[in-house]
Amino acid sequence: MLNFFPNRLALIVLISACSIILISMGLRQTFGLFFSAFEEGLGCTRTEFGLAIGIQMLFWGMFAPLFGVIADKFGGNKAVFIGFIIFGLGIYMLYAGPNTGIYFQISLGVLVGIALGATAIGVPVSEVGKHFPNESRTIATGIVTAAASVGYFLSPLFTKYSLGLVGWEQTLKYFMYFIALGLLASLFLLPSKTIINSSQADRDQTFSSAIKEAFSHRGYVLLVLGFFVCGFQITLVGTHIPGYMQERGMGGWSATIILALIGFFNIFGTLGMGYLGTKYKKKNLLCILYALRALSICAFIFSPPSLINSIIFGVTFGLLWLSTVPPTNGIVAQIFGTKYLSTLFGIVFLCHQFGAFAGAFLGGYFYDVYGSYDYAWYMAIALSIFATAVHFPIDERRLVRVDKPI
Repeated sequence: MLNFFPNRLALIVLISACSIILISMGLRQTFGLFFSAFEEGLGCTRTEFGLAIGIQMLFWGMFAPLFGVIADKFGGNKAVFIGFIIFGLGIYMLYAGPNTGIYFQISLGVLVGIALGATAIGVPVSEVGKHFPNESRTIATGIVTAAASVGYFLSPLFTKYSLGLVGWEQTLKYFMYFIALGLLASLFLLPSKTIINSSQADRDQTFSSAIKEAFSHRGYVLLVLGFFVCGFQITLVGTHIPGYMQERGMGGWSATIILALIGFFNIFGTLGMGYLGTKYKKKNLLCILYALRALSICAFIFSPPSLINSIIFGVTFGLLWLSTVPPTNGIVAQIFGTKYLSTLFGIVFLCHQFGAFAGAFLGGYFYDVYGSYDYAWYMAIALSIFATAVHFPIDERRLVRVDKPI
């Protein structure tokens, strides 16, 4: 196990990233459980709630590349620290006010979304990727993503219990303590001292040439398009599964059970995908993953509602939940190297968040217009088929850059 870590700094950064992403993604996963409280306490409709989550996803995506630039230039610790400050401001506004109308969209949508651009997935995963070579990178990033799964498992349980015991305002106040821990953990997300597996041409590459190179590579463009699907599906589930279960007569703890199982089994899914990424082509793993997502959703929505069906969906979709992250991040690093990994993966993640906006907003919109979430689920299935197709042609081979003559 000691040989897995290139140096002590890699171990410190891995622990820091796991702590950051556990807190950030764990808190983000719970917002769907607040929809009834926000309806009653703040008078917002499901469309308004879905819009806020959609805006959150958009700002998360828009700021992921920007915080990626900050991380690549100044260090991930600085980017994440700023992110948690903004996270705290958003949560504070949400319970202390002003928090209705446009202010609801600003706090839950804009501020929390900006914060997630720094604290969730993009920067922590990419900063860890810079500390590990190609041979072990997907395992390392899989460990970080699995930490998010621990947050996914624990946070819904804590939130559901706290909402019933002390109400939504006090529950959000408790979130501030977790954010303070995130601030502390961010201090240790230190930059790598060397660029691993790089030539002189890799080290000399400029930011603008890296962006131009990425968008001239067909595989990168396909990866960007494919990640849209991931965002649509997981945000549709994370945001609207409580409302969907209520619609099917399975309210109460059923949605919490699904979200908790997704979080728990995602631990095994991301770790397993991280390991498989060292053995098989990552694009093929992504094709299989998206095809299985389509099957999981079909089995869930076309089967009669029951506790067993809910458990099966939580387990199967949990195994596939964030398993896209290690191979997707790994393909970017494998093709382009790690110097601008936070930025390039942040751009991929931006398209993920366009999908997330669509999943959050359309779920609420379809319900308010048609009285059902069915059309959103049908879109999720069709997009799985699309993602399965677009990942297959990706060329994973590393780009070879020529050193400039002296």
